Amino acid sequence: MGSKREDYISWDEYFMGIAYLSAMRSKDPNTQVGACIVSQDNKILSMGYNGFPVGCSDDEFPWDRDGDTLDTKYVYVTHSELNAILNYRGGSLEGAKLYVSLFPCNECAKAIIQSGIKEIVYDSDKYSTTPGTIASKRMLKSAGVTCRQYKKTGRQVSLEF
Repeated sequence: MGSKREDYISWDEYFMGIAYLSAMRSKDPNTQVGACIVSQDNKILSMGYNGFPVGCSDDEFPWDRDGDTLDTKYVYVTHSELNAILNYRGGSLEGAKLYVSLFPCNECAKAIIQSGIKEIVYDSDKYSTTPGTIASKRMLKSAGVTCRQYKKTGRQVSLEF
């Protein structure tokens, strides 16, 4: 009897990989963020990426980061975490885990808390000193949501489509 493969990817690598693959669907020219929500028994429940709401054309709404507020993406884009929560059609997300490529903002933190997600595994925390991220961390901690940074393994994966 043969032995099992030893070089398979871990759950963290798998789910963060799904989050990054989801981010590749974003049409945002500057920031692509992906999210993957997973059940307590490691089943993928939902995925999301940052983009405009359904029915709002990515050719008609702005992708700019600077200028008059209504001429920037910020008031129109739905973040990956919120998209993943809203995309879920299976009922409760109570006790689920969220893998996301960028630490959630304060608005997404509210949705994460309200949805019952109990753990966040994030990669980048590049906005850690901004008021939104600081507020996010305060709320998540207060609500008992565990946050941990993904530990990169350096493993390379190549996909051909």
